[in-house]
Amino acid sequence: MSPAETQQQPPVPDDPTENLPLLELRDGLSEVIETDAALTEVVEAFRAGTGPVAVDAERASGYRYSHRAYLVQLRREGSGSALVDPIPFGDLSALGDAILDAEWIIHAANQDLACLAEVGMVPRKVFDTELAGRLLGYPKVGLASLVSEVLGYKMRKEHSAADWSTRPLPGPWLVYAALDVEMLIELRNEIEAELRREGKWEWAEQEFAAILAAPPREPKPDPWRRTSGMHRVRNRRSLAVVRALWEARDQIAEAADISPGRILPDAAIVEAAAAMPVDRETLQRLTAFKGRGAHRHMRTWWEAIDHARRLPESELPKQGPRYDGPPPARAWADRDPDAAARLSAARSAVSEIAEAHRLPTENLLSPDTIRRLAWTPPADADLAAVTTFLREHNAREWQIALTAEVLTEALATEAPTPPESLD
Repeated sequence: MSPAETQQQPPVPDDPTENLPLLELRDGLSEVIETDAALTEVVEAFRAGTGPVAVDAERASGYRYSHRAYLVQLRREGSGSALVDPIPFGDLSALGDAILDAEWIIHAANQDLACLAEVGMVPRKVFDTELAGRLLGYPKVGLASLVSEVLGYKMRKEHSAADWSTRPLPGPWLVYAALDVEMLIELRNEIEAELRREGKWEWAEQEFAAILAAPPREPKPDPWRRTSGMHRVRNRRSLAVVRALWEARDQIAEAADISPGRILPDAAIVEAAAAMPVDRETLQRLTAFKGRGAHRHMRTWWEAIDHARRLPESELPKQGPRYDGPPPARAWADRDPDAAARLSAARSAVSEIAEAHRLPTENLLSPDTIRRLAWTPPADADLAAVTTFLREHNAREWQIALTAEVLTEALATEAPTPPESLD
């Protein structure tokens, strides 16, 4: 790069958190709770505490097949902080019961509630600081970003992707984990005050209630279709290879509790499907299958591929995934121009409202709900029918109040009539 080109480069913006004080533990690092006696003491300490409870959990995503919690962190006024290893106990329902009547402050609750429930900890009331940050229009809603923006502290980030199934857990990791609940109570209080000032507190209450009322997520059909790089797979026979390898890998990963990608990367699955090897020796020569992990289960991989190669045409997977609902929006203009016009009008109207209230559009109304309404509107598409439709699709009352009227108007939109041919 020439000196002139160097001079034209824009300056690198300063880190906005660079001059902020680094968040430290106020009470020092407590011992990890891993004995019955220590757990009993923590249960009583948190039962005697007052006010809401900051709760967090660490999983081993990217390392383990399961989504179990490998560490649970808590903090409460009058109780201090606690780091609990759930593995020796399996069940922490006594701890959950001790704080059952308190509000649980969780950042990104949808990520942690399932693994907490797995160990017997289920809240009755929750305050999600990430979701609240979205309602307030913060551009970045990660915990570190909100703590920086709202409370003026810089948080450590270096162990966010650690393997929390490691035992013993290193001291620096434990400090990082304890800091995740250190300021949650203060953050929650400041955010509540801001929600009330902006008239969004009732919105937040409805959102938090919806989190707890949501049913468990249904497993998605054909999960193998989420294999990264699937766009390279061009025919149904190759799709059958992807499916067979994905399912074989999943069985091994579940049995060993190892992340599937650590047993066989998606790139290897796609490479095999594209190459369609004729024998095991050809498979072994593929670049992605030369690693130790792939080589260890080579017989399994070849048997899966050979099985897919021999399937009759009637058992091959279809080229496109199954859709529970409307087709992809990109196809609407050709299949149903009026539906495409309704969708465009609805999206535009919802986007304008979201912008006016400083909300991400997806937090004002689910994009899937908008698509379903535009594709198959109620027979009598008046305000009452649209309101009913939104309720049936789990929209909250504050969302309905803001969007039902403009969506009703959008449903009256029709595609423009094409000009008549001069021929």
